[in-house]
Amino acid sequence: MIKIDIVPLSVNKVWQGKRFKTPTYSKYESIVLIMLPKISIPEPPFKVNIQLGLRSTLSDIDNPLKPILDILQKKYNINDKDIFELNVKKEIVKKKNEYFAFEILKL
Repeated sequence: MIKIDIVPLSVNKVWQGKRFKTPTYSKYESIVLIMLPKISIPEPPFKVNIQLGLRSTLSDIDNPLKPILDILQKKYNINDKDIFELNVKKEIVKKKNEYFAFEILKL
């Protein structure tokens, strides 16, 4: 493992000004919140596993993570500061077969 001794930059310090949800994201968030099942959430700290079914090998693995994590927080009343381990896997799927899968576990 390569270690770089610098404070990791927060996404909050990456952009200037207030960011606003796009209409596309607002609609997506509403749909996903309805689709998410009621589940029992363990006590923190959490380990979160996410699998992404994306249709392009050019898709960055990290781009979908923030919206997914934000929606999971909203639905399940968790705080991402309590996520101490995050495992992400990308799978290439055919068009119209895209998905994400997740599990929230006690660390």
